[in-house]
Amino acid sequence: MSEIKKMQDRLSAWLVKHGLIHRSLGFDYQGIETLQIKPKDWHSIAVILYVYGYNYLRSQYVYDVAPSGQLASVYHLTRIEYGVDQPEEVCIKVFASRRNPRISSVFWVWTSVDFQKRESYDMLGNSYDNHPRLKRILMPKSWIRWPLRKDYIAPNFYEI
Repeated sequence: MSEIKKMQDRLSAWLVKHGLIHRSLGFDYQGIETLQIKPKDWHSIAVILYVYGYNYLRSQYVYDVAPSGQLASVYHLTRIEYGVDQPEEVCIKVFASRRNPRISSVFWVWTSVDFQKRESYDMLGNSYDNHPRLKRILMPKSWIRWPLRKDYIAPNFYEI
């Protein structure tokens, strides 16, 4: 078993030991474990992961699972410690319903997520509770619907 896989197994086992409900979705091609967290549990688990040492949010994005399916909010977290050659990484997926895609914001845990969450809101309509400045940043304020959803139908307009 590789050293990376051992570290990731340690995180999953640690979460289970402390009664934190999650589901393992396996490992990616780099050996990074992907965990699924329920939307109602995400904020408290995010705080716990931060305290546990996952102090760097590398990226956050949302994708549409299927035209009538859920929206997945994905977080890539890294545990950076001084003097460690191989930092621990984990990928967290939080699935939200298409009709009401509300997830707790982790802005107050990792403030670097600010513009990434704004883009997720603007393009796919995910709403983040307790985000201080959630608003459209790419589309005009008058734009209706969410252009990166798989069921989006482009409006009939022509540029001059």
